[in-house]
Amino acid sequence: MTLKIVADAFKELAVIVSSPSPDVSVKQFANACSLFSNLFGVLEIAFKFVKTDYVAKVNDLAKASSSISTLEVMVDEDIKAGRAKKPGSHTRNLLKTKRGLEMIRVLFEEIIATNANSSLKDAAYKAYNKVLAKHHGLALQESAETGMESLPSRELLLCMINETEESAKIHMQSYVTASIPVTAYVDQLLCSKNLGIDW
Repeated sequence: MTLKIVADAFKELAVIVSSPSPDVSVKQFANACSLFSNLFGVLEIAFKFVKTDYVAKVNDLAKASSSISTLEVMVDEDIKAGRAKKPGSHTRNLLKTKRGLEMIRVLFEEIIATNANSSLKDAAYKAYNKVLAKHHGLALQESAETGMESLPSRELLLCMINETEESAKIHMQSYVTASIPVTAYVDQLLCSKNLGIDW
């Protein structure tokens, strides 16, 4: 995985969601999200709690894409079947995947805003606490905190994903900028169906 490939995939999604009548392909969305699976693989010990959850949800969306065309059609089908908010539904998995994208965005924002000697652990703590902690029970929060103690150094992480400090910040910023309209689209879609986003 290179961060440029990730950033480019989300730039394409950003163009689609910013169009007058966006039709977001489940397949394209799932493919873009799956690009982060490798990043969580690199950080597996520390982010096991995220990887297990995020990858499973993205895999579900990828499977759904074989028979469902767009995110809106997918949500409509779940609502019609009365399962939108039920555990394991495609819609619930979409919401959880979106939160994963938001956590990565905050993590990247923290890395961009700090220097090369800054702690990756501190950035990850801030990202987790800002986005995911409020949706997790105490046991999962404690598991997350324990896991983050084993994060590699920032320098080692960049080496593991074949990026320099400079190239990483450029591609991370591209992802940050592109992901904002993408996650906003998911929020808007769920709210337009009277589902809300806080569940």
